[in-house]
Amino acid sequence: MDFILQKIEDLRAQLNEHNYNYYVLNAPVISDIDFDRLMKELQDLENQHPQYADTNSPTQRVGSDINKSFKQVAHKYPMLSLSNTYTIGEVSDFYNRTKDLLNADFQIVGELKYDGTSISLTYIDGKLVRAVTRGDGTQGDDVTDNIKTIRSIPLQLRGTDYPKEFEIRGEVLMPWGVFEKLNQEREAQEEPLFANPRNAASGTLKLQNSSIVASRQLDAYLYYLLGENLPFDSHFENLQAARSWGFKISDATNRLSSLSEINEFIRFWDVNRKNLPVATDGIVFKVDSLLQQKNLGYTAKSPRWAIAYKFQAERAETRLNYVSYQVGRTGAVTPVANLDPVQLSGTTVRRASLHNADIIESLDLHIGDMVYVEKGGEIIPKIVGVNTDARFMIGEKVGFISRCPECNTPLIRYEGEAAHYCPNETGCPPQIKGKIEHFISRRAMNIEGIGTETVDLFFRLGIIKNVADLYVLNINQLSQLDRLGEKSARNITESISNSVNVPFERVLFALGIRFVGETTAKKLAYAFKNINNIKNATEEELVVVDEIGTRIAQSVISYFKDKRNLEQIDRLKEYGLKFEISQEQISRNTNRLQGATIVISGTFIHHSREEYKMLIEQHGGKNTGSISGKTDFLLAGSNMGPAKLEKANKLGVKIISENDFLNMIES
Repeated sequence: MDFILQKIEDLRAQLNEHNYNYYVLNAPVISDIDFDRLMKELQDLENQHPQYADTNSPTQRVGSDINKSFKQVAHKYPMLSLSNTYTIGEVSDFYNRTKDLLNADFQIVGELKYDGTSISLTYIDGKLVRAVTRGDGTQGDDVTDNIKTIRSIPLQLRGTDYPKEFEIRGEVLMPWGVFEKLNQEREAQEEPLFANPRNAASGTLKLQNSSIVASRQLDAYLYYLLGENLPFDSHFENLQAARSWGFKISDATNRLSSLSEINEFIRFWDVNRKNLPVATDGIVFKVDSLLQQKNLGYTAKSPRWAIAYKFQAERAETRLNYVSYQVGRTGAVTPVANLDPVQLSGTTVRRASLHNADIIESLDLHIGDMVYVEKGGEIIPKIVGVNTDARFMIGEKVGFISRCPECNTPLIRYEGEAAHYCPNETGCPPQIKGKIEHFISRRAMNIEGIGTETVDLFFRLGIIKNVADLYVLNINQLSQLDRLGEKSARNITESISNSVNVPFERVLFALGIRFVGETTAKKLAYAFKNINNIKNATEEELVVVDEIGTRIAQSVISYFKDKRNLEQIDRLKEYGLKFEISQEQISRNTNRLQGATIVISGTFIHHSREEYKMLIEQHGGKNTGSISGKTDFLLAGSNMGPAKLEKANKLGVKIISENDFLNMIES
């Protein structure tokens, strides 16, 4: 082997070992100065000999300042969410239900539920090749370059006994100390603060500049292996093997053999989690045997072999100083309590939601009150009570405002709703910015390169006043702005240009009509075929559409009565956006499943579950999550849950295979 290459590989091996000692074992064996010296030596050699470049070299952990947009990658195995419970009794029910279904001995693995952002890592031949976010569970963003900056995630595995290819899942976290420091820096620069470490970790992982990601010192704990040739049938033993390969596995992970051991595990960590350097919001319990996991299967949304126990909210007492008000995208006005700083669940709380006027009234709040603050699910602080015994020299009673704090428009309150709204949809700054953010979001127009801060910048500078203004932005105009530059400007304008290909149903959703969500927009688009038909539809014609009620119908009619909305749509038409269902889409639709209610269960070969849901809708059917007497078919894949199969048989629901279904829609 070439002497230089040998030297480079020796340095890489040394640095990988020191990274593991420092960031995984928390037991460094050399000083920071010596580590930096080795890193500098490797960087110099790699720069002098680019033919020996390696994307998994330790030098790549510093990230790059080259912006890259994220591509979508389908998950080989869906990333499902877990069923949640907040009581020990429901954990007992899960244990007993598992016992009845398995009718065999089993063990449970207890592990902490870290409160970060989920990640899936793929390794081939011991090297990290791909890192994908959870996304919608079926596909997510490829964030490999950003993940490589996290020093507790190995780029090259230790040892040789790992499978040739496997996937490992875990949680990317921002430690409490890093979170507090980051928010202090943002506050000093008058930038919006992160609400909690989970949001900070998620936002950081989505940054397109990996050098900034590297500076934020993210961490990661891994908790689940998937693959064809895992070393053990035991989930616990697979995690211990992963630990030996260099992964950071929580020391809290433990095998439990009885309900009493599970309860003791809960009691212990409900107290001791408060001493951890990262956020946790509960405990996950999993059946240990992978074979038993497979036999237990899945419900429509979550595995039957696991459950998440969420810790009860932690409470603190502090003083209410004043109440401010925030206006959201829909015009909903939310009161916010501004408090004396108080420590709660590992972070400093200065603000808490008061939700609406009814909550304020029920609390009988006065300025200066000592209030009890909790974090619902460890995330959003809220006021849950007042210490009336501590009242002394309190100020005036808190009353809800009558005018919008942003544009001074009189607020309204719809019948049957708790929230107050600002009706000035097209003239109230937070609503305008919120509508733009909604318009560019992934499930709507999917315009990349523009985030909340960029929207705020564009709006403050008068570059965009509504969503139609996006389509006249140009590279020269954007490249002159702070924090952008020519490459970012080009990425933004290209993404805007590409968005004209988004289908009509998503354009309709992107318009942000109140109460018209993603599914409702799809139903309206296919029922009326184009925007003019929807604009001219009567309430009677609208409510005939499946799942469209009076409230949605009235909101749609109100939207199209506003001249400013019509002018905006006319502009968007001029820029080439699609405002009718294409002939290709129409040709793909049939009525072969008209009126049929279908439940999907199991895993499939030819299409994903999401694709089968789309196919059901495309051919006139309706997909639901649970079996009832109204279910016409159960579309059954492999590893189907036994309870769903039993219920289908009991109710006489026809069970069809994947091939049966495809024949039905193709016939």
